[in-house]
Amino acid sequence: MPAGYPGLPSLNALRVFEVVARHLNFRLAAEELGVTQAAVAQHVRGLEASLEVRLFERLPRGLGLTNAGHAYSTSVRSALAMIEEATRLLRPVPSHLTVSVTPTFASKWLIPRLGHFAERHPEIDLRVLATDRLSHFHTDGVDLAVRYGQPPFAPGLNAELLMAPTVVAVASPGLLAEMGRPGDFAALQRYVALHDAHNFWPQFYAAVFPGHSPASARTVRFNQTSLAIEAAIGGQGIALASQAFVSDDLAAGRLVQVFPQQLRLDKAFYLVWPRKRQAPAALQLVRAWLQAQAGDRKSIV
Repeated sequence: MPAGYPGLPSLNALRVFEVVARHLNFRLAAEELGVTQAAVAQHVRGLEASLEVRLFERLPRGLGLTNAGHAYSTSVRSALAMIEEATRLLRPVPSHLTVSVTPTFASKWLIPRLGHFAERHPEIDLRVLATDRLSHFHTDGVDLAVRYGQPPFAPGLNAELLMAPTVVAVASPGLLAEMGRPGDFAALQRYVALHDAHNFWPQFYAAVFPGHSPASARTVRFNQTSLAIEAAIGGQGIALASQAFVSDDLAAGRLVQVFPQQLRLDKAFYLVWPRKRQAPAALQLVRAWLQAQAGDRKSIV
C-alpha cells in the first residue's frame, strides 16, 4: 500500500466485498469471481478485521448487510465503477475483446468469418480462446462466450440465443459413389458411424429408422466434432454434425447430406457474458456481428 494511503484495504478485497454484498451469498459470489467460497470468506473476514467493523450479519439462511455494510457497499460500488470507467478511458484503441468458444465452433464456423469481421471492425482486437474447458470470465479474462446448452448458465450472466442447430448426416461424395447411398437400415450398417462427444447417433437412428437397434459394430469415436467432420471429408464414414458446421463443406461439394431428415435438438448455442453495469461498446458490436452472421443476413453490422 502506498505511504500516501495508509490503512486502505486492498482493491481485491473491496471487489470481493462488492460482489458478496450484491449477491448476499458466498457461493454465488465465488461463481462470479471464479474462486472458491473459502477464498471469498477469507477476504470478507480480512476486510472486516482490518476495518474493525462488522459488514455482514450471518443469518440462518444466508447473509445480510449491517447498516455499516450497506452504506459501505454503496460507496464501494460507486468507487469501483469510477475506477472501471477511468481505466476504460485510458485504454488505447484498438479495444481488446476475448471470445471463448469450443475448438469445433472456432474451426468450422467462426474462423472462416473472421476476415470479414477484421475488415469491418479494424478498431477491435478480437481474441479467440478455443477450448473444450468451461472458461471463467474473471480468471480467464473472457468477455464473451459461446456456450451450448440451455439457460440459465450461472448467476450473474446474460444469455442470448445465437443459433438452434439441426444435426444432419454427411459423408464424402466419393464414399457414396463407391458404396452406394444407404437407402435402408441394413445398407447403413455397411458404413462406419463416426461419433463425437455428443453421441447423436442413437437419437438419429430413432428418428430415421424407428424400431431398429442403434447398435453398430462399425464405429470410430472422436472427442471433437471437427475431427469427425474431417474424417467424413476423408471418406472414412458418415458423421453427424450441426448443419452450421458443415454448410461450407456441403456448398463446396466436399460433403453430401446422406439423408433428408434433420435431427432437431433441445439445446442451442447461446452468447453468454457477465451482467455488468455498463457493457463495453466492443462487446455490443461483436454480439451484433455474431447474430448477423448466424442469421445469414445480407447486410452485416
